[in-house]
Amino acid sequence: MSTGYFLTFEGPEGAGKSTQIKLLSAALEAAGHRVFVTREPGGTQIGEAIRGILLHHDNYAMLPETEALLHTAARSQHVGEAIRPALENGMVTLCDRYVDSTLAYQGGGRGLAMESLEQIQELATGGLRPDLTILLDLAVEVGLARRFGSEDEVNRFDSAGVAFHQRVRLAFLELSRREPQRWAVIDAARSIDDVAADVLSVVATRTSLMANRDSLSTAPSEL
Repeated sequence: MSTGYFLTFEGPEGAGKSTQIKLLSAALEAAGHRVFVTREPGGTQIGEAIRGILLHHDNYAMLPETEALLHTAARSQHVGEAIRPALENGMVTLCDRYVDSTLAYQGGGRGLAMESLEQIQELATGGLRPDLTILLDLAVEVGLARRFGSEDEVNRFDSAGVAFHQRVRLAFLELSRREPQRWAVIDAARSIDDVAADVLSVVATRTSLMANRDSLSTAPSEL
């Protein structure tokens, strides 16, 4: 049995997941927790190599099935090499995307059968599920405007079109409705500090990680 706590962040493009993970990580460390921050696809040498294939514009001809299998292969390595060991060492593990992204992007977005996707996720993860999932939700047009206006390189998924990203967002919202005990939905269209305050509130009320919350503050929002 793992002794750590597994918290995942999900959301459409431009929702600010990486920023909020950094802020939450700082707050958790201030509370005395050992924190492991990771991302998908990626998190391992093999996973990062697969990430490069998945995000590169040159791979525009990639089939949805190939896309789903590559994400799942990277996840299998990630869970076995990084996530499970961190949890077994008692670390609070914060992951930028996990299984739900495959269900939303390749299921909702690409139209692959959810049942088939869920089956291969069980194989890849050995049934490892997050204790809590935070969905940073915002309108697709707002998120894409953030992505295309940032210094980060726009990737293959960013360029998939508004209709695709609308389906992804709706899939995330449907997943959150199906399992409300695991999900918390936060409006990500507001300022970084307002979103961070809500993230801390969710973690404080849904977990025991912030028992000393009164002494905590979020890290600077410039992150």
